[in-house]
Amino acid sequence: MKPNYSKIYHDLLLEEHPEKLKDTKVKELLKNLNTSDEVIKFNEKLFKQSKESQENNQKLRTYDKATMLKILAYQKQHGFSSNYISKQYKISRTTIAKWKKICENELQ
Repeated sequence: MKPNYSKIYHDLLLEEHPEKLKDTKVKELLKNLNTSDEVIKFNEKLFKQSKESQENNQKLRTYDKATMLKILAYQKQHGFSSNYISKQYKISRTTIAKWKKICENELQ
């Protein structure tokens, strides 16, 4: 069971920023919040964050299996190192190595 991010963000916007709900792009993005990667990108587009809050929020991120597979497939397709991917997505190299072990059957 996963949270209904569309409903959460809709309620949040309705309460704090009702003017943003009038934008058609925001409405369209709200409908397509299925993976954690989409939620993170939506949150970054909607709310501007300071560097300090970005660093604190990074520690609390979780990724679903679809997002993990997407990142690992991107790495494999372009031949990037784990070090490069870890810097690009701000994920530790050990986390990427752990994902590779977890998802090795799906990647092949």
